[in-house]
Amino acid sequence: MKNKILLSACCLFSLHLNAQTEKVSFLRHDDKKSVEVNIGGKHFTTFIYPDNLEKPVLYPILAANGQLLTRGFPLNTREGERVDHPHHVGLWLNYESVNGLDFWNNSYNIPADKKSKYGWIRNVKVEAVKESKNQGTLSYSANWENQAAKVLLKEKTTFLFSGTTSSRNIDRITTLTAMQDTVRFKDVKDGMLGLRLTKELEFATDKIEEFTDSQGNVTKVSASGNGANGNYLTSTGTKGAGVWGTRAVWCLLYANKEGQPISVAMIDHPKNPGYPTYWHARDYGLFAANPLGQEVFSNGKEKLNLVLKPGQSITFKYRVIVNSGETPNAAVLDEQAKDFSKK
Repeated sequence: MKNKILLSACCLFSLHLNAQTEKVSFLRHDDKKSVEVNIGGKHFTTFIYPDNLEKPVLYPILAANGQLLTRGFPLNTREGERVDHPHHVGLWLNYESVNGLDFWNNSYNIPADKKSKYGWIRNVKVEAVKESKNQGTLSYSANWENQAAKVLLKEKTTFLFSGTTSSRNIDRITTLTAMQDTVRFKDVKDGMLGLRLTKELEFATDKIEEFTDSQGNVTKVSASGNGANGNYLTSTGTKGAGVWGTRAVWCLLYANKEGQPISVAMIDHPKNPGYPTYWHARDYGLFAANPLGQEVFSNGKEKLNLVLKPGQSITFKYRVIVNSGETPNAAVLDEQAKDFSKK
């Protein structure tokens, strides 16, 4: 029986990896500061970096069956969504404490007299967009700056996009280089690769929260009554709300949306600092990997407090997998992690 189960898992993984890949194409709109990513002729996501956002993001993100994975607020509020945390937009990467500046929580909601305590990722430049039959590549550079436009870090990021009829993959490789000053990343809670998700991927609860109605008015209902049915699973076998603040190579969030399975997995890379990462995985739709918050998540038993001296660089690699139609099991994700570790 055990051999049959292993064979089944291996076959499922083989089908997943060897499934017919679909062509990736891009529509670049420099005037709108956006690059649309299409897979198999369908909109997958858009890389956006408008002046009114404090960071570049991938937004929205759609599953292969066309279902929205990401929350709409604050850029496009949809009925039944929470309207908290306006800095949670699509998929992004930044951090709460970089030389004392808060990049994570910066948004339009911060009063002008307090903005000096926050950081921006600005001067985004799309360096290259390359299409191919099986994969698309988008590379950009950007500056991590304070309010006075002093550059603390130079960012260089490459996205590798791919997909099949039922899955979508994003490999993100980000290198941060300290410029004139030594840069210190204090161990804190809010970081680093973040994703804010549709209401169905929240956890079911009877707690009354604030959501929007069809007219955009804020109403109070329970998450369960709003369609929430999400659940987490990690590579260690940890499930549910207990995933928050634990280490694992990968973490899966899955649910049903409109009667169909939908899921998203994040995979850490063994060369990343703090591997395997801690998961800042919340029940209200925030899904994040934070390898730098060790003192917080370990209750003081561990410390990292990453430091980059001028000219020093560090690289972060993550894989994000969006599935619709079927939810990958642990064996499939273990093999995906093994495959990604070789990249």
